Amino acid sequence: MEKLINKTVSILDSGGLVIFPTDTVFGIGCRIDRPDSVRRLFSVRRRPEKKAVPVLVSAIEMAEKYFLSPLPNNVRHLMKVYWPGALTIVYNVRTDKVTPLVRAYGKTIGIRMPKKKLVLEIIRRCGVALLGPSANFHGFPAPSNIRDLDPELARGVDLVIPGESPIGRASTVVDCTSSPWKILREGSVKIEAK
Repeated sequence: MEKLINKTVSILDSGGLVIFPTDTVFGIGCRIDRPDSVRRLFSVRRRPEKKAVPVLVSAIEMAEKYFLSPLPNNVRHLMKVYWPGALTIVYNVRTDKVTPLVRAYGKTIGIRMPKKKLVLEIIRRCGVALLGPSANFHGFPAPSNIRDLDPELARGVDLVIPGESPIGRASTVVDCTSSPWKILREGSVKIEAK
């Protein structure tokens, strides 16, 4: 495991792309602070630039580096209750910390802390958030196991980490930019709008 983590971090630190299993579905990622890698990820996934990508963090404190502060109580509550886990929180972004392409040239960002020890450790060792959209071509189903991963997509990255994504369903996405918050996508976590 240690060897795999070190190899993955080295690839990410040098600007590479990695496909990995999360708790929900397989993701494809790169460091948030590498604009060339971000552009490559969009290209490999054939993702339109007007579509923001979710970001994965290893701790609440890391999320706070990217969200505009001060964070409202409802955002803190969701983080404490549902993280790590299958909830993506959309909130106002610190535009000085996140390149325009990641946030689709907007003022919000979706952040999640996955419940997968391997991924959390990789993010922690990188020291920055990773982009974490599903490992599929835009508009196609997200794979929950390695067998469902499109071989063409796999050829476009520098490393594929095998494994399973136990939930097999995308995260729930909640928009916390207004009160009460709004559920943008029903996923594997059930929450009540507040």
